[in-house]
Amino acid sequence: MTEIILCGAAGRMGRAVTAAAAANNCKIVAGVERAECIPSSAGDFNIVSNIVEITVHADVIVDFSHHSAVDQLIPYAKKNHIPLVIATTGHNEEELSRLHKLSATVPVFYSRNMSLGINLLLNLCKKAASILGEDYDVEIIEKHHNKKLDAPSGTALMLAEAIKKVRGESEFIFDRTTEHRLRRKNEIGIQSVRGGNIIGEHEVMFCGNNEVITLSHSASNRELLADGALRAAAFIKTKKKGMYSMKELLDESTAATVTL
Repeated sequence: MTEIILCGAAGRMGRAVTAAAAANNCKIVAGVERAECIPSSAGDFNIVSNIVEITVHADVIVDFSHHSAVDQLIPYAKKNHIPLVIATTGHNEEELSRLHKLSATVPVFYSRNMSLGINLLLNLCKKAASILGEDYDVEIIEKHHNKKLDAPSGTALMLAEAIKKVRGESEFIFDRTTEHRLRRKNEIGIQSVRGGNIIGEHEVMFCGNNEVITLSHSASNRELLADGALRAAAFIKTKKKGMYSMKELLDESTAATVTL
């Protein structure tokens, strides 16, 4: 059983993680949420507005709140030596630097998308970029619900960065309205759509002179992200200090399957 402190406990993803916990052999022992969002009725665990108020034992902290929450989470995780799973997006360079610094003493799992399918898509995009080469233009379109705050999505950036590892001179382009010119070959265009209750859709287009190859992923519910985060929590609770990602989790799972 993995005991978890859940940040963003009252949000959409927080509720999904809570609902999926038992099936993943996990238990939410405490929650953190903005004061104005804490539910009036008590659930199976207490929710507080500041993590320092939590004194119960926990194996892992899982964050599905807001990137600024690292201001609270980092000192608490360091003081109590509790592994940290970061499932939020939109972190700035300073916040990412602080997480990497924390990983020198505490295990940190960081992924901008907890979906197994998205992480497979990353590998497919790298392979496509390697085979097709620079004669194919790359465009990424991501779609999310109208309450998502950051744009482009962290997942879209993950996909672009995966392709850039193959096409090293790539430049990310987020807006083509400011100048009128021909498209450069090294561009990776990234476009964002926000509307309705779209959970998450990502489309990567490799556009050649005579054909278009499209790789895509669509999330039908938030359960897959909750399951991924809970798998990450179970994975990291036994790890030593360091920065981990979905790649390490999947590599370990694959090795275990092969061994069996």
